[in-house]
Amino acid sequence: MDARLSPIVTHSLVPVVVIDDADSALGLAEALVAGGLPVAEVTFRTAAAAEAIARMATNPDILVGAGTVRTAEQVDQAVDAGAKYIVSAGLSAAVVRRAQDRGVPVLPGTVTATEILAATELGLDTVKFFPAETSGGVAAIKALAAPFPDITFVPTGGVGPKNLADYLAVPAIAACGGSWMCPRDAVKAGDFATIERLTREAVELVRSTKEA
Repeated sequence: MDARLSPIVTHSLVPVVVIDDADSALGLAEALVAGGLPVAEVTFRTAAAAEAIARMATNPDILVGAGTVRTAEQVDQAVDAGAKYIVSAGLSAAVVRRAQDRGVPVLPGTVTATEILAATELGLDTVKFFPAETSGGVAAIKALAAPFPDITFVPTGGVGPKNLADYLAVPAIAACGGSWMCPRDAVKAGDFATIERLTREAVELVRSTKEA
């Protein structure tokens, strides 16, 4: 995995967030940092995404990336706003190449051997596995890791407190993505105390899982 993504590996968890109003961005960043998880993937699912990334990126203590990036143009928007990495739901050569041209790490979504092979041909060694649970979950990743021992995975989609330990027990998994610590309603309401609490609980869950 790209060394610039080391905070993701260190914390083993990436909060995937949807921000409807950019005014929530700074408070969210502060809550994640205070909760001990200074990483965020802001999804390009709302019109506020780019501005939210720009505001969160002003906090030097958090690594902010852009998720659900589907086009090369969105890569430019995200990087121009301050995104330090790019995540896509699927494998788009155009997205990967633009991210590489812009000098930022990129995690494309894959679920098949063909897609993983295509990612390696683009020079990548880390991929998102999405949607994880409905695509076979832990068993599928273990099976894919056998012919691709040099690939690491970041599963997202259906990963939560109940199955996080199962995923993190797989050596090929660098980290997991999840949204449970940043409920969209809480972000929208500015309930950053709840987000900080849920984040602390998630961090403790990761810690206890690693020590088990």
